[in-house]
Amino acid sequence: MSGIYIHIPFCKQACTYCDFHFSTSLKRKDELIDSLVKEISLRSSYLSDPHIGTVYFGGGTPSILTQKDLGRMMDSLQHTYQIDTDAEITLECNPDDLTNTKLRELKHLGINRLSIGLQSFDETELKWMNRAHTAAESESSVKRAQDAGFENITIDLIYGSRFQNMAQWKQTLYKAIALDVKHISAYNLTIEERTKLGHDFMKEKEPAIDDEKSSEFFLEMSEILEKHDFIHYEISNFGKKDFFSRHNTNYWKGVHYLGLGPSAHSYNGTGRQWNIANNARYIESIGQGKTDYYETETLGEKERFNEYMLTGLRTMWGVSLDYIKAHFSQETYFHFLAEVKKHMEREHILEKESIFTLSKNGRLLADRIASELFI
Repeated sequence: MSGIYIHIPFCKQACTYCDFHFSTSLKRKDELIDSLVKEISLRSSYLSDPHIGTVYFGGGTPSILTQKDLGRMMDSLQHTYQIDTDAEITLECNPDDLTNTKLRELKHLGINRLSIGLQSFDETELKWMNRAHTAAESESSVKRAQDAGFENITIDLIYGSRFQNMAQWKQTLYKAIALDVKHISAYNLTIEERTKLGHDFMKEKEPAIDDEKSSEFFLEMSEILEKHDFIHYEISNFGKKDFFSRHNTNYWKGVHYLGLGPSAHSYNGTGRQWNIANNARYIESIGQGKTDYYETETLGEKERFNEYMLTGLRTMWGVSLDYIKAHFSQETYFHFLAEVKKHMEREHILEKESIFTLSKNGRLLADRIASELFI
């Protein structure tokens, strides 16, 4: 079954590190929701399989929307597609939005998975990140969601900031474990050019990310979480049994998906499509019946192989020699055999029954290794 991603490009305030597409002004929110509902209908033929197994509201901050806003989009999706009765329906949310009333509304709408952006349990770090919630809300929001009947909860954490040392990072991990969530996503802080952090770094107000320290945090995290029954199934993702993100797993496994909203990407097996990252142009183009709100790219063998390396090696399922042989040319097949051997000799890639996966140390170099396997 296919998946649908909906990008909600609104936030209360700009986080220090974030370079995703969003606006802190809600002036055109209603117009944008109108446009999203129209796009759901306009793009109804993009996916060859109308059966939908996952829906993901990302952003931005989808939890900033009202029950009416989210309900309009859910109604349109259910009218246009065949949403599976067991579909995973995820909503990204900030802790400060998760009031008891909001949680009841989300439950009523059919949202059955929450992705809560905690990021940290440290007050100083949260203020530096310019997060809208407090350290206390990081914990209480999860407990409220659990009390409201949400079992499938994932939390986001960030590591690698100048505020962290190993003792503090371990404390963060044990607090996360104590919350009894089923899934944890943890991301290494990166300095992006078009962010406050990037600007401060260029002005030498912020230090560079300490890659050696981040590597130590990563390895410690993997060890601690695996000891507490989390499965490290993707570089940044840990899930209890039966609680992996079905939607994101589909991305990594090459399942087709439709992306709706400004900056959203789509994939149908042969090509990619991406919407413009501009709210005003998106609204105006759809309102005028134009199709210039997106661009397309047809994927050749080179692009398909490189993407298979990039996504497959990030997961515990790795890349399959049989799949490469069946889906790519003989030349590409022999290219892979020659290049992967170098990384196996360094013990960065392991092989079992013609499946190639990254070793623990190989995970630290995932993007570099994948790029060295590219055509």
